[in-house]
This record gives sequence, C-alpha cells and structure tokens, in this order.
Amino acid sequence: MLRGRSLSVTSLGGLPRWEVGLLVEDLLLFEVAWEVTNKVGGIYTVIQTKAKTTADEWGDNYFLLGPYFEHNMKTQVEECEPVNDAVRRAVDAMNKHGCQVHFGRWLIEGSPYVVLFDISYSARNLDKWKGDLWEACNVGIPYHDQEANEILIFGSLTAWFLKEVTDHADGKHVIVQFHEWQAGTGLILSRARKLPIATVFTTHATLLGRHLCAANIDFYNHLDKFNIDKEAGERQIYHRYCMERASVHCAHVFTTVSEITAIEAEHMLKRKPDVITPNGLNVKKFSAVHEFQNLHAMYKARIQDFVRGHFYGHLDFDLEKTLFLFIAGRYEFSNKGADIFLESLSRLNFLLKMHKSDVTVVVFFIMPAKTNNFNVETLKGQAVRKQLWDTAHSVKEKFGKKLYDALLRGEIPDMNNILDRDDLTIMKRAIFSTQRQSLPPVTTHNMIDDSTDPILSTIRRIGLFNSRTDRVKVILHPEFLSSTSPLLPMDYEEFVRGCHLGVFPSYYEPWGYTPAECTVMGIPSVTTNLSGFGCFMQEHVADPTAYGIYIVDRRFRSLDDSCNQLTQFLYGFCKQSRRQRIIQRNRTERLSDLLDWRYLGRYYQHARHLTLSRAFPDKFHTETTSPPMTEGFKYPRPSSVPPSPSGSQVSSPQSSDVEDENEDERYDEEEEAERDRLNIKSPLSLNHVPRGKKLHGEYKN
Repeated sequence: MLRGRSLSVTSLGGLPRWEVGLLVEDLLLFEVAWEVTNKVGGIYTVIQTKAKTTADEWGDNYFLLGPYFEHNMKTQVEECEPVNDAVRRAVDAMNKHGCQVHFGRWLIEGSPYVVLFDISYSARNLDKWKGDLWEACNVGIPYHDQEANEILIFGSLTAWFLKEVTDHADGKHVIVQFHEWQAGTGLILSRARKLPIATVFTTHATLLGRHLCAANIDFYNHLDKFNIDKEAGERQIYHRYCMERASVHCAHVFTTVSEITAIEAEHMLKRKPDVITPNGLNVKKFSAVHEFQNLHAMYKARIQDFVRGHFYGHLDFDLEKTLFLFIAGRYEFSNKGADIFLESLSRLNFLLKMHKSDVTVVVFFIMPAKTNNFNVETLKGQAVRKQLWDTAHSVKEKFGKKLYDALLRGEIPDMNNILDRDDLTIMKRAIFSTQRQSLPPVTTHNMIDDSTDPILSTIRRIGLFNSRTDRVKVILHPEFLSSTSPLLPMDYEEFVRGCHLGVFPSYYEPWGYTPAECTVMGIPSVTTNLSGFGCFMQEHVADPTAYGIYIVDRRFRSLDDSCNQLTQFLYGFCKQSRRQRIIQRNRTERLSDLLDWRYLGRYYQHARHLTLSRAFPDKFHTETTSPPMTEGFKYPRPSSVPPSPSGSQVSSPQSSDVEDENEDERYDEEEEAERDRLNIKSPLSLNHVPRGKKLHGEYKN
C-alpha cells in the first residue's frame, strides 16, 4: 500500500478496522446545507449536533456552507479570518467580484468554521444563473417560486466558492457533502463544470414523498405504481423534483437517513442509496446514574403546576396518579400521526372509564399553528393558581406564628382558635374564586382557523372536551415551548424530561428526532415502523418494548388495526405502576449509546471513504462497500419479563408504591446495565491520536 494513495479494510480482533493511508491535513471537508445557522427543520439538528464529532476529527479542515441572514449572524456566529489559505483566497476573490461572503465560527459545540453567502446581495445575477442551470441539466425555475430562486442563488454561490477553493487547494483533495435539494444546485453546477471534488448527496426526505403522504395516499403500498412526473406536476413542484433528482444522480455517493427512506428514494428518485447514514445526537451522561430520574421528578412538578391552573375548578383527579403524554413537531396532521393519536385517545378514554381506572392522562399537542394571542381563560387559570398559592402562604405564615408562640408558652394550641374568622373568610373567598361555569379549554391560544383546524375539528368529533368524567384530557399548545413564556415557562428539553411518554405515530418520518431525543433523556416513546428511528430500533434491539420503545405497525396493518395497537400500548402504559415506569426509564436511557454521534458518525466516514474512491479512482481504492459496523448486533431481551417488572433489588431516588412491595420476580438493574454495556461496542474515540499523526478515518474498537 502506498501511503496517501489507497484505502483498505483490515480486521482487528474480529472487528472491522478502517484505515485510510492519508493524513487529515491532506483533505478538506465541506458540508453544504440551507439550515447551517438557519433553523428551519430537522436538518438543523443534524448539522448542529454532528458538528462537534466532525470538528474533533477534521479540525481546521472542516467547513460548513450556508446562507447568510443578519439576525442569525449576530446571535450565532463570531466573525474571524480564515486560517486555511485556499478558503481565505476563495472568500477574498468572491468579495472582490461583488459578492458578500461572511466567515466565522458557529457558536455551538465544536465551534466549526462557517462560510455564509448573502443571497439578496447577489440576486442581480439570478437570470444569468438560471441560464447556467438550464445549460447544465435543462431544468427551468418559474419566476414566481421565490424559494427556488433563492436556492439557485445559494447553489450558484456554492459552486463558485468551490471553484475558487479547488484552484488554490495545493494538491489537497476536497470532499463536499450536500444536504437536501436546497443545496443540490451547488452539486449540479459543480459537476457540470467538472470541478475536481468528491461529492456526497444526502436526502433526509424526498420532496414528492412528503407531498404524497400529506394527501392521505396509501404511499408505501403503491411505491412502484406512481407516475412520478405526473404527481410532481400536479403538485406544482416538478422543477423542484427535477433539481432533487438531478442532484441525486450527479453525486458520486448517494446517502439517506434510514432503510425506509432508502426504499422510498429508490422509487421516487430512481437511485438506490449507497450508504445509510442514521441521525445521531450528542449524548451527555450524568456522573450520577439516576440524575435523569431526579430531573424527571423536578420538571414533572412544574408541569403539574401548569395543570393545576389550567384545570382549576375541575381538579378532581389525583395529580400523583396523572400521566403526562405529548406529541410535538411540525403541524402535519396525518404525516405526524396526530390523526391516529387522537382516535386512539378516544378509545383509551373509553377503556379507562369502563375499567373505572383512577389514572388520569393529560395529553399535550406541541405543534405550532397560526394564533393571535393566548387564550384568556388559560391565562386566568394560571392567575387563579398563583392567587391560591399566595393565599395559602399568607395563612400558613399566620398559622405558623401562632403555633410557634403557643409552643414557646408550653401550650398545645387549640386548633379551633388558631385560625380566626378573617383567615376562614380569606380561604372561603379563595375557594369561591376557583368556581367556573365553563369546561377547561382544550387549547391554550386563540386559533385563527379555529373552525377548520384539523386537531380541534377531530376533538369536536370524538368529544374530548376535558369534562369531569373524561379520564383523558387534551391540551393543544400551538407554539414552540420557551422558558420565557408567561403560560408554560419551560424549554422543550425540560418539558420532555417532565413527561412520562412521547407519542409519535408518524406515517411519514424519514428519521424521527423527537423519539430519539426522548430516548436520550430516558423517556419512553411510541414510534412506528414507517419511521427511520423505529426501523433502526427494531434492527438493534431484540425487544424494543422492554426498553420503552413502542413500535406501531403502520406498514402491514390497516389504519383501524394500527389504531387499536396504539390504544393497547397506551392502555398498557397506564396500567404500569410507578415502580415499573422507573425501571423502564432506566432501560430507555441505556439505549442512548446507540444514538451517539461518536457511534453513528462511522456511517458518515464510510460514505466519505467511498466517495474518495469513486471520485479519484486512479489515486484511491476501497476493497469493500459494506459499512464499518458490527453486523447482527442487538440489545438482548431483558431477562426480567414483563417488560417493566414490579420488583427491584436496587435502590432508586423514587419511592415505590405500597402495592409494589409484593415482588413477583427479581430485577437487578446493575446486572442488566452491565449486560447491555457488553453488547454495544465502544464508541469511536476521536482524540486518542495526536493531530498530525492520526490517519483519517482510522477506527479503534
């Protein structure tokens, strides 16, 4: 093997060990995405969380390319001068030729370098660049599609920048990864101009797939029957679809985020992905094993405070026997599974009432929609709760002072006299203030499209109006959570930690960050076998339900059967004891190692290796195209069955219910945890070799 000129795979202790005989300093890596410093959807999370792992590996040879927006630049980016000579020359050259290119460090973990292009400043070149795109791939963009026009400007600036970089690269090989169709025009133009770069295109969801699923079409059972051009034309996205498809076929390597999306891409985009690159997260472990359980208890108490105010006057249920469920994400009623979730809640409500359960379920829908203000009744509820709290404290202080004085005199106070008439009057007035004639609202805001809103319309149809007899209560919170909110002052992460179960029965979910985030925080979740996350867990966990990952079958069952299965999952969860839920959260949190970028980053590295060998076959070669993972690895089914046994041998920060003291079986958490640790291989270590000596892509297991 000639150093710096070949790729090979060798075996070390029976495990794959990937080596590239090339120093990191001999390569430049660029990632291009519309959501670099610009939060729009899930790709922002992918880029942001992966940045630290990639920056640790590539150092100063890693750059992110994205659009410039002034408000994002001021709050997220620290401007600086490029250290790399090729990048500095490219930025200077473009600025001299009438562009505005900004360079700096993105203020996130890893502090990666970012190159941001001012789209509006270069808009005068739009017509010329439309001509360039037409010459490259015969795709025209309608003048009225403002987003596509901006995408073209961004792609043209990206291709221009890469041309300047490769002109001054001094023998370094350039790898560029493009995320989604918004970055695709840069890939198309770069290949049309024959730039000496290795290209990867990653689709996180197909354009046409998202549109078809939103139209309530039986998508997955008819993948091979769609007239692609006709469907794209009818939805007026044909030019966007052509840009996406051209990007896929121009790339040296095509990747997507899950097996289910790979099947979709093969039919929609007519190319089978070369590598599956699952999405990960930066997993931070607590020094104390059960710290995440303590956080759950703390944030659950804050959600309980909100519920006390929201349901004032109707608070006839025990908050200690109340479960908090939630669904969150983009307001895509059917794609995100809100339709099947609401129907299941109606059936769950019937089951809980029929079996006379003392469990109450409060369900939050965190899905942003158009509103004009907070609901007055909701704000009043929080004000009433605060007034009652203040009243209780003032009476408590007077009571405490009288009790203290009596004890100092050596007397046992007369409880009939310790509260005077004024105290009783204050308390009666406080009780009267909690009276209300109306039911607690099902939404926290005034909805602009109240009469046609899909969630509210379904709630009216199934009759979940938060009445006293309902065991399932529903709250629609149509905006993202924030710690500065006067209503529910909690960040999203805090809210998730305080809930008991996240429910995401999506029909179209290429990956699924919401259940992944729940898993990392030790919160059980519901997902489906049509989501990338659900498929990933089925592949890597022998019994996902035992680890708090409930997977609804939405691919091979009818809608009614899937709804019944989800209802059974929810009802089974409601029947769990407090002890069982604690054990299940412990197991769920242990799966977080599977979702760590230090582990999943290997897929991205494999894609880059493959790209180098295809882009520069005379200089590089690879002996295999299989990903560098341990095949057949699965978390075993826990030895204790049912999934969350009632007994425990290990102490916990939470006390057990009295009825849990009769142990049907034994459960040793440390023994289970050690068994799981042995079944997952060590995450990729990125800092064990000094820079300058480390070989790019070298894996140590």
